[in-house]
Amino acid sequence: MKSITLTQFLTEERRAGYGSTDLTQLLEVVARACKRIGVATGKGALGGVLGEAGSDNVQGEAQKKLDVLSNEILLDANAWGGHLAACASEEMADPQPIPDAYPKGGYLLLFDPLDGSSNIDVNIAVGTIFSVLRRPQGHRQDVSVNEFLQPGTQQVAAGYVVYGPSTLLVLTLGHGTHVFTLDREVGSFILTRRDATIPEETSEFAVNMSNQRYWEPPMQRYVDDLLAGKEGPRERDFNMRWVASMVADVHRILTRGGIFSYPLDSKIAAKGGKLRLMYEANPMAFIVEQAGGAASTGRGRIMDLQPEALHQRVPVFLGSKAEVETAERYHLDA
Repeated sequence: MKSITLTQFLTEERRAGYGSTDLTQLLEVVARACKRIGVATGKGALGGVLGEAGSDNVQGEAQKKLDVLSNEILLDANAWGGHLAACASEEMADPQPIPDAYPKGGYLLLFDPLDGSSNIDVNIAVGTIFSVLRRPQGHRQDVSVNEFLQPGTQQVAAGYVVYGPSTLLVLTLGHGTHVFTLDREVGSFILTRRDATIPEETSEFAVNMSNQRYWEPPMQRYVDDLLAGKEGPRERDFNMRWVASMVADVHRILTRGGIFSYPLDSKIAAKGGKLRLMYEANPMAFIVEQAGGAASTGRGRIMDLQPEALHQRVPVFLGSKAEVETAERYHLDA
């Protein structure tokens, strides 16, 4: 069977009426930048990029050297193409406009440059998550934060890249979720799974059990019932998986089903949740929904939320549709 490269796939999508020339070129730039991040990640200790950077990000979290490097790679790669008006990153307090020396386009790019970076030093899969929005009509020359504050339903594309045993790009343009594998010998992403589908039912769940004592009562009951197995109200055994790298956990769910949960707990209640709506929850929700899954805060659809701040956090339940709906019922019936 003839290999279909990312470039060919995006070109065919555009001809079918999905996306634009600028969007195609933007996604190719992001993919090239992620290949560079993958190379740096793959060198590990040989590249001198392991360990702490000695700085904190906007959330007050210690940055890894690769956090900083990955952020710079994505910013530099997207500065000059003419497809973007501005970028926003989990690692930066404010959006970064395209430099005045370059033309500005009609899209906005948001990204988590290196999700799961706490796992870098122990050689566990990490990744990049990104989301693309159209810049609102009638915009001024300068880009405001408010232009980024669009609900997830307004995304025109979203994706993630997993840097693991193989480097995978998972992408949606709003009609299906597709998986590409990096052929390192030729340097191209090749389509290896078209229209990925998440099984509706599952017997696997992913959650950080160390936070159990801080969870809300509905979450406590939900997990207690999962752990009760065949003898409990769910009447079947569940397996737990937890990588602590969202891209790795979500990709497992995309591949074989499951539910990923990062619920609200008393430690993070004041922040509204753990995961960032704009950089993690919305793009992952878009990808999962396009694969037939569901994504909820526990009390409503993630992508229906109207963002209130660039670094807003939310609870997250996503994955197999029936199981996400079950988890949501526990919270809504409380």
